[in-house]
Amino acid sequence: MSETRIKLVAGTNVGLIRKNNEDNFIVCTDLDKSQWTIPQVDEYVDLGQYGALLVVADGMGGANAGEVASAIAIDTVKASFTPEQLAKVTESEKAILEFEKDIVKAADLSIVNTSKDNSETQGMGTTFVLVWIYQKKAYVCWCGDSRCYVFNPNVGLTRLSKDHSYVQELIDKGELEPEYASDHPLSNVITRCLGDVEKRAVPDTRIYNLHTGDIILLCSDGLCGLCSDDDILKIIYENQENMHDCRDELITAALNAGGYDNVTVALCSVAIQSEVDDAMSSTIRGDAIGHKFPRMLIFPIVALIAAGIYIYTADACEPFRQQIATFTSSLIIQVKGWIPK
Repeated sequence: MSETRIKLVAGTNVGLIRKNNEDNFIVCTDLDKSQWTIPQVDEYVDLGQYGALLVVADGMGGANAGEVASAIAIDTVKASFTPEQLAKVTESEKAILEFEKDIVKAADLSIVNTSKDNSETQGMGTTFVLVWIYQKKAYVCWCGDSRCYVFNPNVGLTRLSKDHSYVQELIDKGELEPEYASDHPLSNVITRCLGDVEKRAVPDTRIYNLHTGDIILLCSDGLCGLCSDDDILKIIYENQENMHDCRDELITAALNAGGYDNVTVALCSVAIQSEVDDAMSSTIRGDAIGHKFPRMLIFPIVALIAAGIYIYTADACEPFRQQIATFTSSLIIQVKGWIPK
């Protein structure tokens, strides 16, 4: 059995306003076996030799152009994440992150060249977010405002990506409070993307150490642009046991909030076997300690009780009788709590 186990799902919806879906996504449960399909059963599976992958791309450009750009990004990923290629890049964390950046740059160049060759796709582009689940870590790479979150029932919801957007720059400068970002009139203005003919794509990366109970969420701004982080947190918390239900509830929430954009989500629930075992062992040890009488304390306790009885009956200690009685009673109660029932 693999140390890391996962269950994975993804889905997209055109929304309530737009006629075409410019979002694209791809998931792979086992990169070693090139399993580029969405699991239909909500159950944990062993993480394969080269891990698993989730990608979301949110196309821009109107008509079919945005859809073309996001599809090129997805196709570039799929062509790059082959077992033969992965065997060359898993030697170090630095190599993995550079590999992810190179994929973004390759997709960016392909989109730009396609745009130049076909006038109908001029101006197209796409945002991009990718997570490679490998061993006990998540390698995140993104460009634009499609996001990566991690949920953990003991911690809450945390953003692993940081938007490349105008409003995020205002937040960084202290000129805008985060809670007002979604209502800003320029909230849809991004500062980085794939397909910009004037400047090359510059992705960001980070590494996150996975823990049991983590749920990785990738989404287009059709979700996070309509639903607050608190809304997303509540939905994941209530549906953390079933990734299919969680996906459907997140998409439904975006539709209920207006659905004026395409919405795409990809989810991966993680279980680290060693952490599961440690948690179970701690529980067992805790139960044992809670019901085991500490034998090394028997003689000191008996001596204290005997001394208390002697002093309590001595006339010379009349002023201290009440304090001694209280102490002795408390000690007896504690001893009774240690004795197995």
